[in-house]
This record gives sequence, structure tokens and C-alpha cells, in this order.
Amino acid sequence: MLDKQVGYKRDIVKHLYFAGELSCADLCTLTGKSIPLTGRILNELILEGVVVETGHALSTGGRRPQMYSLKADLKYVVSVAMDQLITRIALVDMHHSFVGEVKRIELPLANNPDALRQLADHLSDFLGQMDVSKDKIVGIGIGMPGFVDVIKGVNHSFLPSHDGSIVDYLEASLGIPVCIDNDSSLVALAEQKFGAAKDKRNVMVLSIGWGIGLGMILNGALFRGHNGFAGEFSHIPIFTNNKLCSCGKSGCLETETSLVIVAQKAIEGLKEGRVSMLQGLTLDDIEGTTDAIIKAAQKGDRFAVELFSETAYNIGRGVATLIHLLNPELIVLSGRGSIAGKIWMTPIQQAINEHCIPRIAEDTKIKISSFGYQAEIIGAAALVMEHYDTLDLEQNKAVGSRQVA
Repeated sequence: MLDKQVGYKRDIVKHLYFAGELSCADLCTLTGKSIPLTGRILNELILEGVVVETGHALSTGGRRPQMYSLKADLKYVVSVAMDQLITRIALVDMHHSFVGEVKRIELPLANNPDALRQLADHLSDFLGQMDVSKDKIVGIGIGMPGFVDVIKGVNHSFLPSHDGSIVDYLEASLGIPVCIDNDSSLVALAEQKFGAAKDKRNVMVLSIGWGIGLGMILNGALFRGHNGFAGEFSHIPIFTNNKLCSCGKSGCLETETSLVIVAQKAIEGLKEGRVSMLQGLTLDDIEGTTDAIIKAAQKGDRFAVELFSETAYNIGRGVATLIHLLNPELIVLSGRGSIAGKIWMTPIQQAINEHCIPRIAEDTKIKISSFGYQAEIIGAAALVMEHYDTLDLEQNKAVGSRQVA
């Protein structure tokens, strides 16, 4: 059980991490503590080298309050963003900045019974190569595809953990607190804490990648559903195309909208003689192929733009369903595919215009994330810091990772 004093300090650190800088009055409001207590804790944190004064806020007519922020190198988070093919590992400081390069690893998850051990080995190598001492690591946050049960710490789709949990296995292997969550939920968390969904109440965050993930922010909170499996947007049955989906069903949204499908259509089109700057595409390098198609579309290649326009329209058909069900104020396009930018906007809006009741859709805005492919890494770090006040750092046991509601 954490000492109350330690708990207060952790709470302040957590709020400063997400806000960047705050005044004593701001922290009183956020923590529910008195000004004298908050001021005393802040002074102690300054003496401990945790918090620094950053100057006074801009004048609003009265006395300008002193602002506070965290020391950037106070602590670090190891942030892990996984998809079905590639895993990226980054070290993130208290100002949300990457320290050093992001490590990229080819780690296929499908039909890989040894994936968890391989992940642990890669993390161990990463920790061993850091220029930061292990005791300065708050925790390891991991975003991963699949049906992730954050209460039990397991993934029912990938990374089989056999008799224990993913969290227990990694904590035992690495000696550092671990938090896990679904990749789409963490993309939404990144947008909620730092991005386009900040200060918004009802937002749908689409993560465009090898599937079309969905993170839902409802009434200002991340919504995961009863078992944590809410948001399987990719598997809404929309089409009668008789195409088999990765889930085993047919006609799912994913079968016409994933970046894998975009790559397949590009390769087929080139074989049929379509004129394009695109050449030498292959599914053996799906990442390089999709990056090439995105770059071609950004340069105005007609065939590449056509591919994304068709995909975007089909995504828009799914978005129309979300708008009818949940009436969001904002739709955010995030994840790997969002770096294609405004090419997505018009076809999605066209589909909404065609398939939505105007009265329901008229106040829903669409935005492209500024985070792009980095959203999941940012969200994985945020996951750890969201539970900073409950992490048992002394015992190297991540209480928070098994108590996410």
C-alpha cells in the first residue's frame, strides 16, 4: 500500500506529465487537495529535483501564477507499439520526447507460439543498450493487436502466454512494471491526452493500418466495453463480396479497406496495365509497398489517389454507421495510413453524405491526426503514466496493468 505522501506526489507527477505545465491552483483542482498541502508537496518535489519552476503564466488581468513542470530526465517509459508484423520500441522522457532512435523489429504475431519469448528477448536487449539506468524506468507500456483482456493481462488473439499472463511473464523476465492494452485503444488514448481529441467528450478514433481499428471516447472516457473488446470496427459486415476476412467471416469492412487490400489492388492494377509511377511492388515487403503507394498519392499519382479514394469511401460507409449509433462530435483518422493526409477526407465525407441522416451527421467533424504512425507509441507511454499513481515501483509489480477498467 502506497504511503499517502508518496501517493500525493505521484498524483502531481501524473498530472504534470499529461498537462506539460500547471500552476499550484490547477493542481489543487485536479487532485482535490488544499492549496497549503499542494504548495508544500510542490516545494518538496522541487527540492528532490522532480519538479522545476517554468516561469509565470500569461497575464489575464491579475497576479500571474507560477507554473511548474517535470524535469525531463526525471524518469523514462519504455513504449512498445506492435502490429501483426512490426514491433517498435522507444524510450520516452517526461516531456513525451523520444530519447534516441525508435527500434524497429520484424516480429510476426500470427501463427507464432514463441512470440512472447521473442518480445521479452528484444525488450531485454533494448534495456541493455540504453544509456539510462534501469531504476529510472517507470514501466513498460505495450500496445498490441487482438482481443486484449487488460484485467487478466492476456491477449486472446496473439502472444500466447499459456498458464500465466503476458504481464506476469514480462515482469518476471525484465523486473519492470508492465501495462498492456489493445493498439487501437492506445491510439485513442494518445489523441485524447495530447492530440485532436484533447478536451473532447465524444470522439471516434480510427486507426488505419493492416486493419481499421477503432478507439472510442465516450463522455470523456476511453470506452472498452464489458470485456475490453469494444471497437472491432474492422469486422462490421458491410460488403457482399464473399472475401474471407482474417477473422474467419466474410464481407467485413477490413476486406475492402485495410492497407493490405490497398497494396493488393495496386499490384493487380499494375499487372493489368494501369499507368503509374509505382513500380516493383510486392506483398513480401508490405510495409515498403504501402509507404510507396502513400508517397505516390501525395505526389498526385492518379492511380494511387484512386486507390485511396475508393478505400476512403468504404471507410466512410462504416463511419456512417458509427455516427448513427453514437453521434460523435469528432472522427479522428490516425495510425499508419493517416499520413496520406487530406486524400482521405473528401471520399469519407461523400460516403457520410450519402449514407447518413443529415440531421445526425451535420455537427460531426473529421480531422487527420498530427501523430500519424507514432500515435500508438505515444499512447503506450501514456498508458503507463495514467497508472503512475498506482504502480508499485519498489516491488517491480504493475498493479495498474491489472486494474484498468
